[in-house]
Amino acid sequence: LVFRETGLLPHTNCGTLNHAEMAAIAAWNASMGIMLENASMRLHEPGGAHYGTVTKEPWMRTQTLDVAGDLGGAMTTGILIGIGETLDERADSLLLIREVQERYGNIQEVIIQNFRAKTATRMKKAPEPSTVDMLKTLAVGRLLLGAEMNIQAPPNLNSDGAGAYLLAGINDWGGISPLTKDFINPEAAWPEISQLRDLTAEAGYELRERTVLYPEYISSGWKLPAPLAARLAEMTESDGFVRHELEWVT
Repeated sequence: LVFRETGLLPHTNCGTLNHAEMAAIAAWNASMGIMLENASMRLHEPGGAHYGTVTKEPWMRTQTLDVAGDLGGAMTTGILIGIGETLDERADSLLLIREVQERYGNIQEVIIQNFRAKTATRMKKAPEPSTVDMLKTLAVGRLLLGAEMNIQAPPNLNSDGAGAYLLAGINDWGGISPLTKDFINPEAAWPEISQLRDLTAEAGYELRERTVLYPEYISSGWKLPAPLAARLAEMTESDGFVRHELEWVT
């Protein structure tokens, strides 16, 4: 219905799904996503950030990424830093994502996201990662995942220091909406598109708009159901980016 009634390309953050469950929705998603968060089972022990959760065990999440790989679905995944993990556990998590990518080639982007403390949660008083901590992790992520991987960090979760992310290895700002708030972090407003364009230019780069499927997946002919492929062709240039006349410019 989203696709048919609006022309928007769905990107479902799907949770853990088995083959049958994902197959039922894959035909109407240009891409999907599930965060790994962390590969450590230690975080599931009493007192850990993932203690008592039902679907955050790393094998369940990597299995979902594998199922998407079997179905030819492009996926977004990533890690969450600052939830009590060690530096080795961060690296292990990035390496686990790299292993999935080596098997299927369907991991189109990796998010490295900083934890933000929320009221009414067990971790409401937990310290948040610093800008320096993020920069170190982004740099290690780039080294471990290689030059080909798209690495993203959300600018609204560190509005004072996000510009430096561009110097540490990211090449994507994620989904920045000029129309809606960040529903996961409603207290952290998105930057204005013009502000983000200036920030990007200051670091020596050009801000371009993309679809939910990354440009290199489009230009390389990543297989999609015909209706989605036709819509992407309408929206994008030969390089896979959104056509200039359709870009959000303000």
